[in-house]
Amino acid sequence: MKFTWMKWSALPVAVLMAGSVALAQDQSSSGSQQAPPAQAATPAPAAAPAEKPKPTVAQRKENQQDRIAKGVQSGQLTAGETAKLEKKEAAINKETAADRAANGGKLTASEKKQVNHQQNQASKQIYADKHNANTAHYANNKVGQRRENQQDRIAQGVKSGQLTAGETSKLENQQKGINKQVAADRKANGGTLTASEKKQINKEQNGASKNIHNKKHNGKTQPQAQAQPKP
Repeated sequence: MKFTWMKWSALPVAVLMAGSVALAQDQSSSGSQQAPPAQAATPAPAAAPAEKPKPTVAQRKENQQDRIAKGVQSGQLTAGETAKLEKKEAAINKETAADRAANGGKLTASEKKQVNHQQNQASKQIYADKHNANTAHYANNKVGQRRENQQDRIAQGVKSGQLTAGETSKLENQQKGINKQVAADRKANGGTLTASEKKQINKEQNGASKNIHNKKHNGKTQPQAQAQPKP
């Protein structure tokens, strides 16, 4: 009887101990398992590049003068083409100056739109003249060499701002007149120039050379655009 009571009283203790062991094993097993890897953070979307600011009226004018200068120096623009282009540039510049004077040195939104439209037309004309079949040919003789030298000096003056568009137009009209006379004289003499014709052309080229020097060193200059501020 006593043995039976001890047997049944020990049973709950055994059950309790077995449960504790199982619980400890379960906790140990759970602790030994690796935690799931943390989810990688989604990278933030790249910031959109800042929009490039549009060139100002002055910057567009300077850019077009540079294109004309390169065309003159390369021979892509003839004296006649250059004179017409610079006459157009001079008209735009004159209109812009008048608008600024009437508005305290600034342009209204409608005036900027109008000037931009005119500059677009001038830009297209520069491209068309530089890529047509007309080119300035410099003969391998004294007359041709002086002609090329004077065109180079004009191109340098345009690019540096020493020559305004109006001055360049007048200089190129003078060059156009000389070139036209040379072509007519050569045609009338089987492609050559007589001694008297050479003397006459040389005199005219001397006058053109002095004119280039005077216009490049007077007080008139083509204002250079300010550098575009960085965004």
